[in-house]
Amino acid sequence: MRIAIIGYGGMGGYHGRLLRQYCGGDPEYPVELAGIYDISSERAAAARAEGIFAYESSERLMADDSVDAVLIATPNDVHAQYVERAAAAGKHIICEKPVGLGLSQAEHMYACAESAGVVFEVHQNRRWDDDFLTVKNIYDHREHIGDVYRIESRVMGGNGIPGDWRKRAAQGGGMMLDWGVHLIDQMFEMVKGAVVSLHCEYSYIYGEEVEDGCRLSVRFENGTEYLIVIATDCFINLPRWQLYGTEGTAQIADWDLSGGIVRPVVRRDEHIAGIRAGNGFTRTMAPRVGDSIIKSPLEIVRARPFEFYKNFAAACAGDELPAVRKEQVLRVSALMEAAQRSAQSDEVIKERI
Repeated sequence: MRIAIIGYGGMGGYHGRLLRQYCGGDPEYPVELAGIYDISSERAAAARAEGIFAYESSERLMADDSVDAVLIATPNDVHAQYVERAAAAGKHIICEKPVGLGLSQAEHMYACAESAGVVFEVHQNRRWDDDFLTVKNIYDHREHIGDVYRIESRVMGGNGIPGDWRKRAAQGGGMMLDWGVHLIDQMFEMVKGAVVSLHCEYSYIYGEEVEDGCRLSVRFENGTEYLIVIATDCFINLPRWQLYGTEGTAQIADWDLSGGIVRPVVRRDEHIAGIRAGNGFTRTMAPRVGDSIIKSPLEIVRARPFEFYKNFAAACAGDELPAVRKEQVLRVSALMEAAQRSAQSDEVIKERI
């Protein structure tokens, strides 16, 4: 399979490097980087300097019958037009997230692909993050911390909104479309069942026209609470993950997978000593110590390398279904729209998603 990349910036260059590494890695589903197209002559020149063919125009790329698929890694506002043109040219499609600027646009893009009979898959690569797979394993298996009833997922940094177009609403900027789309997709991969309510707050600390962070609280029909926090103004980060279970607590502190699991020997410790807390005394909030708790390391789950590309190639060959399916992508889009309505109105949205 020969894939050409449209948009050779940060993510486009990342895909280029991975695809070249993948080329010799799977003889069953071989993939070759056919070339790139970017509106920037500097980026095209940079690709050529790396030995990568650079098309002079997107029309030339679409007309190249040796290209089987395109990977769209442009700003969000032009995803739809490239999907339409690639589908019309009969090429399979990988599109960077978010698939479009809203649910109706996403539905239109899928309709174009279905009408043309091509595979269309959104690059929700964070499903294959080791930290997520490790947390999902804890959630799925009760022996770790019992039944998980609350999950906190955070991505935090102090670098503001990256780049230029991500600061512009017209180009699909803002942290919900940049990171929220990933964390919501992870949430739906982990917790099954319907969402029944949500509340979202956007932050505008840096004074841009789009949100530089958000706080999204979701409740599922089964009672599970899920908190998503995205911050670009934080210099001391809270844990990447924290899971609360009926028999313990699990934490992943950062991308390095530091953290662990703490379980109580007994759920209620009647013999715990109190502590002085500020200008008072408490037993309720006194920490568990010594032999009243059991500390365990995390059972790290590693993703198989190049899993997304292998699945895409297998789906195009008709041997597998796409790992990132239409109904999943549209559900994420629907929840993001509900979150935006909540942030604008500062109201709890009560609807099944």
